[in-house]
Amino acid sequence: MTAIDPDTIEQEARKARRFTRINKADAWFQVMGLAWLTPILKAAAGDNPRAQMSEIWRLLGVPVLAIGIFIAAWATLAPTVQTSLGAIPGPVQVWEQAINLNADAVREREKEAAFYVRQDERNAALIAEGNAEDVRDRIYTGKPTYYQQIWTSIKTVFFGFLIGSAIAIPLGIMAGLSATANAAINPIIQIFKPVSPLAWLPIVTMVVSAVYATNDGMFSKSFLVSAITVTLCSLWPTLINTALGVSSIDKDLVSVSKVLKMNTYSKITKLVLPSALPLIFTGLRLSLGVGWMVLIAAEMLAQNPGLGKFVWDEFQNGSSQSLAKIMVAVFTIGIIGFLLDRVMFALQSMFTFTENR
Repeated sequence: MTAIDPDTIEQEARKARRFTRINKADAWFQVMGLAWLTPILKAAAGDNPRAQMSEIWRLLGVPVLAIGIFIAAWATLAPTVQTSLGAIPGPVQVWEQAINLNADAVREREKEAAFYVRQDERNAALIAEGNAEDVRDRIYTGKPTYYQQIWTSIKTVFFGFLIGSAIAIPLGIMAGLSATANAAINPIIQIFKPVSPLAWLPIVTMVVSAVYATNDGMFSKSFLVSAITVTLCSLWPTLINTALGVSSIDKDLVSVSKVLKMNTYSKITKLVLPSALPLIFTGLRLSLGVGWMVLIAAEMLAQNPGLGKFVWDEFQNGSSQSLAKIMVAVFTIGIIGFLLDRVMFALQSMFTFTENR
């Protein structure tokens, strides 16, 4: 009988622990869109390098190649398309404008800091002279930076999305549990679901202007108009998927709730929601994506602060750099939309036990 080397046993044990950690990390890599890291780590750990290289090529090499082909085609074809503002900007011009927008944001922050320094010095001088009653604290009202416009849009879409979810999920549960409630809610869904945000916007603007007479409250009118428009257009996927998820739960679970004489609250929290969560999160992901698209359109049409207004202002500006800046905004909108979906997928992975990608 051949003795087993203790060092070999320990080495195999360490290798097994490494693969266990890699497999656990893979779940988070999937959530963050970094699934290509898993085969790299496995190859580094010595797990069939040839097979892992094939996975690396599929998960990383192919997408990078596709992006490279897209950029090359864009750079080649862009100069051939002429507009009233000149040729379509290529990747280099768009990158230059992205750098310029960052530089503009830095300069604006420096102006803001200088403004508050001057204000503090002036107020200190007034207090020293015994004129404390003349002290004034004013808010800097310079041009919003590109980053501020991005943050405004993100805040607005999440506010509208959360309101929509707070409305849609309870209504969806009602519609899923009760055929009568479903019969009452379904016509409303079918009528209002196809309505464009461009149709909702004038109504929302007039209602908010009538109810919200001043801008002295917690939220400005423009913020509320954009957020409510997002709510009205984005709640339907969540409502529909919640109703579908609740109505599709295992009938045996419903029978168990009756046998245990569970009250409505316990039935919903302990049986209905856990079973329906995968479809509810699918609806939430769809709603957030719809809300992001709706918001940009609403900001453009209503001239409310945010990325949509930035795009419209550059379109109206008509300078030689406007097209490149608009394309920077287009890429920004797309990247943020992707990240918002990843956030929802991360939450879905935390609260559900099914694979949804």
